[in-house]
Amino acid sequence: MVPRRGKLVAASVLTTALVAGGCGASFGGAGANGNGVHTLPRIAWEGGPEYWSRFANAGDWTDPGFFPIGLWYGTIDDADHARADKAAGLTFYTGGLWEKTDFAALRQSGMYWVGGRVNPTFDDTSRYWPGVLLDDEVDGRFTPAEGFAHLDERRKAMTTDDQFSYANFTNMVVGPELPLADRLRYVNTFADVVSLDMYFYTVPFCAAGDAYRGHLYDGRIPESTCRTASSYGKFVGALRDLDARDSRLVPIWNFVEVMSGANDDGAFVRYMEPEEIRGAAMSSIINEARGIVWFQQSLGGPCKSTQPVRQAQELGEAFCGFRQVEAMTLINRQILELAPVLNTQSLQWHAADESQTMLKVHEGQAYLFAMTDGGTGTRTFALPGGLDDTATVVNEDRTVKIDDGRLTDDFPTESTYHVYRIALRE
Repeated sequence: MVPRRGKLVAASVLTTALVAGGCGASFGGAGANGNGVHTLPRIAWEGGPEYWSRFANAGDWTDPGFFPIGLWYGTIDDADHARADKAAGLTFYTGGLWEKTDFAALRQSGMYWVGGRVNPTFDDTSRYWPGVLLDDEVDGRFTPAEGFAHLDERRKAMTTDDQFSYANFTNMVVGPELPLADRLRYVNTFADVVSLDMYFYTVPFCAAGDAYRGHLYDGRIPESTCRTASSYGKFVGALRDLDARDSRLVPIWNFVEVMSGANDDGAFVRYMEPEEIRGAAMSSIINEARGIVWFQQSLGGPCKSTQPVRQAQELGEAFCGFRQVEAMTLINRQILELAPVLNTQSLQWHAADESQTMLKVHEGQAYLFAMTDGGTGTRTFALPGGLDDTATVVNEDRTVKIDDGRLTDDFPTESTYHVYRIALRE
């Protein structure tokens, strides 16, 4: 099956931090700058895992150990295929499935489907079908009036009270091509979950020169750091900013490409590098993405494949995209390992300039997620009070000393990220 993805527009985005006041937690004492962890407000959010409790079919998603990690246009012949995808850290399929897919393969493997009815075996009362995909890139395929009518029609025809609705948009929803009122209507009217796709590393949008338009989009992505992992997080920030313009917040997901987001019609630039795959996903998470969707299809360049994840599983290192799928698997597993932390409400805290950071507290430990804002080199992070003087760097087998409430570490590439775990003092 060849996926429907003919439009490859780009986005620049906003890193706005959405702030909710007054929800501080009692965690610790004051620090060197007078701000203790217990005094910090929490950022605005839609409710985390509890959000899914309003949809009966999505009951499994309320588990704090679950995190939505989707595969766009996967193909499964049987439950063993689905189990292999689950072992790669994927938790659901969306976009499309082979028309003869047996729904029993999802039940037997513990994988979930977010899409339309594929065939009569699909049971819309099952917890393995928690949501539907209204459509993809409607903002880039219709006039606004036509797009609104289309999504409204799809919502009425496809959804049940027990399933959530999901819509993915193009970069146009955060850019100058559409009036703000139309962009807000797309994001805030039709779906219970929204995302948009922009493949900064692998499409021409970030090319230098007079054609560069990043300054025109929400967030003003600088030309000098456009083709970096940080842009994916800014993408999330832009969508979150639009979502916050009304009284109802919804989960924001983000697309990341496994191979490339372009085809051979002149748009192909290159393939992702493994460290870029991990960095783009982590930048999305740091900027409060509540899910990741992997665009896996490779439609340009010498390593073409509509199912690279399956080919990597079956061919191993002999497959030309093996390194990319391996990197996707590694970051998926890390995200799932950290899911109980990620599924808590972040604290509002500015740790450093020229950086992207997220601060959370879980079971007596503070977690600082950190990467640069597209640069490289050393960064020093200010920490709130009430924390121990040593940080453990998660999955790196090392610790970093905290001196006078500050932590300093190296970021040798723009896609480098670190997760610091720091005990709360009694």
